[in-house]
Amino acid sequence: MRTFSRWMALAVLVCGPAAYADRNDIQITKLGNPNRFESSTSTTPSVNFNPEANGDFRAFARTFAAVLTSANLMPPETLGHAGFALNAELGVISLPSSVRLPTERPQTDSLLLPSAHFRKGLPFSLELGARVGWVDRSRLFAGTGELKWAVNEGFTWLPDIAVRAHVTRLMGNNDFNLTAAGVDLGVGKQFPLGGMVTLTPYGGLDLVGVIANTDMLDFNQGRTLNSTLNPADPLVGLKNTGVYDEVKWSENINKRFYGGVRFIGGALQLGAEVSLTQQGPIPVTNAETGTTANRSLPAVLAFSTTLGLDF
Repeated sequence: MRTFSRWMALAVLVCGPAAYADRNDIQITKLGNPNRFESSTSTTPSVNFNPEANGDFRAFARTFAAVLTSANLMPPETLGHAGFALNAELGVISLPSSVRLPTERPQTDSLLLPSAHFRKGLPFSLELGARVGWVDRSRLFAGTGELKWAVNEGFTWLPDIAVRAHVTRLMGNNDFNLTAAGVDLGVGKQFPLGGMVTLTPYGGLDLVGVIANTDMLDFNQGRTLNSTLNPADPLVGLKNTGVYDEVKWSENINKRFYGGVRFIGGALQLGAEVSLTQQGPIPVTNAETGTTANRSLPAVLAFSTTLGLDF
């Protein structure tokens, strides 16, 4: 029995890491090594060299940020200082095939992003919100914090107008960090349909900046464990390692246009929203030739729905 237990433990250790990664988990080294040579003093080509790796990382960061910030799912009016809402949400995001996402398995045409969204009304037409989303078939989560201020709301003949500030952080990822932060301006109008039933169409523009960077990466995936054992830094002094250029917030602004409708009947809340994120062009330098050219990033289309309670 003791021998059997030892063999079971060995099987878990060997098979566990391979089964841990799901198809939509990110393996960032698949974008390729940005360094042409394996070290600064070598003329031997790097393992997995990609002359446009830094540009691919920047394109990935902007597109994945567009995925994580693809939904608003609330009109500009606030809940009131005593109100709160809890919603279950689902986003279906169409992924452009021309942008390479380094997922564990081949990239799919779309991603599902289920989320839980909590909002609490505050005095002075303010509203505080938090959203936690999960990237389907992965261990990736996105946490969002938001603060909304209704500049104008509740007037009979005027639309509701609000400004929302938000920050989203990707969690569960290895070797890289990604944060998206922005401000959006929303306009909407609530129409009563009788009793406690209302319908609220709304739309807006969201400007989202992207920040991303990586830790030291090992592009030699066949390296043995013994060669990386170093208490201070497992990759110090090794060849075929490196980092991608940092993606800076001020140089990477996505523009997201959105429109939707919310239905409230009593405490029940239903909603649907469509958004289109325009990423624009980015300059990409070829590390082999030294030339720089603009690469146009395609738009990201998303459809989102929400179901919840509004008190």
